[in-house]
Amino acid sequence: MTEQETRTGRITTNSTESGLLATLRRLASFREFVLLLVIIAFTIIMALASPIFITRLNIEAILLALSVEATIAVGMVVLLISGGLDLSVGSTLAFVGVVTGLALTAGISSPLSILIGLLAALSVGLLNGSLVAKLKINPFITTLGTMITIRGLLLILAEGRAVLNLPKSFTVVGQGRLFGIQYPIFILLILVVGGDLLLRNSRFFRQSYYIGGNENAARLSGINVDLVKIFNYCLVAVLAGTAGLMITARFGSSSLTVGTGIELRVITACIIGGASLSGGEGSVLGAFLGALFMGMLANALNLLGVDVYYQSFVTGLILILAVVFDVLNERRKASRS
Repeated sequence: MTEQETRTGRITTNSTESGLLATLRRLASFREFVLLLVIIAFTIIMALASPIFITRLNIEAILLALSVEATIAVGMVVLLISGGLDLSVGSTLAFVGVVTGLALTAGISSPLSILIGLLAALSVGLLNGSLVAKLKINPFITTLGTMITIRGLLLILAEGRAVLNLPKSFTVVGQGRLFGIQYPIFILLILVVGGDLLLRNSRFFRQSYYIGGNENAARLSGINVDLVKIFNYCLVAVLAGTAGLMITARFGSSSLTVGTGIELRVITACIIGGASLSGGEGSVLGAFLGALFMGMLANALNLLGVDVYYQSFVTGLILILAVVFDVLNERRKASRS
């Protein structure tokens, strides 16, 4: 081999290595890719620690639990991207379950009862969106007040009792199976795939990035900021209502306490998946992977026999770490610019 051929071979090898490193660096910059690697590594570790973890029944249990939180996360991440926040999703979830349950027990058909429940969720979203967009009230204060108000309204409507013995025509939504897999899992996958495609490709949904990045600039560019904000609050409320319908149908009863604390777990999942509390960042896929990681962690703690109190501690700790990471990431970006 001549010296020129040797030199050419080295150049080709070096360029190939440089291209591979550049590709790896580019992939590592995507939070979704890094999170996927973490999930794969966590799965391998748990498979070694507990063979039950990767059984079909346990995987289905994880996905069923995930179907509730990840469904809400699809809407929450869009809201976070636009600079919003909703702490009332847990109350909305329970509210829709009770309203639908009361409609069913009153003799109203299942399809119409489901529609009534979703309209109740939509009304909550309209209220939150209007207060935030039109009256410029802080989203945290607005949705905190809504959360408390709806929980009180639940007690009044149901007179402090759960709504039991719901008809099979309704419970099939949460208990029915297709190809051996329960319906809520299919509903979740459809929402995640559809939501991710819309957020990446739809002009209307992508406006949330501009609003979250710089609201004043978005207004000056002709974006109807108030409309987009109200729509996003309605979206997360309707998806919370959908989650409420699924969990109510799954258990065959409407509980007054269901959904308590779910808003914090959903927000944590979104932040882990790449969303920022400052707005302008995030993806549906990232939110789903964040929720999946949280669900797998909770399931693993149960399999390992960790006390439920420690599970709450771990969830809170992850939320704090996720927020700290988000703040440090924002400061790093600000220093670069």
